[in-house]
Amino acid sequence: MRLLTVLISLSTAFALPTRAQSDSAPAADSIRLDHIAVYVYNLEASTNFYDQILRFKKLDEPFNDGRHTWYSLGGGSQLHLIQGAKQEVERDKNDHLCFSVPSVERFVARLEENDVPYFDWPGAAQSITTRVDGVKQLYFQDLDGHWIEVNDAGFKQPID
Repeated sequence: MRLLTVLISLSTAFALPTRAQSDSAPAADSIRLDHIAVYVYNLEASTNFYDQILRFKKLDEPFNDGRHTWYSLGGGSQLHLIQGAKQEVERDKNDHLCFSVPSVERFVARLEENDVPYFDWPGAAQSITTRVDGVKQLYFQDLDGHWIEVNDAGFKQPID
């Protein structure tokens, strides 16, 4: 009986992968975010804006042509600023990037220190929206008018 228990235990241990084993190799059909490209008019000014406001870690970019700035977004994902956009392109707030911070209030202080106007979802200036799920969010625009949402959702919910 004892031998049977040991054999069943061993066969179960080798037959069923543990969660750590199954999570270590991506499924053949899995997809992950590699990068987001943002087309900008003035790379130097946009790079300074993203450095001061979003403070992502800057990465070496392979082109070295003065038309690209790359940032790490964590988890292997990147943000690429690419020079060449036309000036004054109208943008809709529904088309936006979103980043999460531990404290929206602390991020507001950074925006205010840099004189960057921000809005709640309906459009009230210098206001924050609190969604029905308790997530705080605000919106602002980069120098090219790209809308950026900042919220605290990623620090309230478990990450997949």
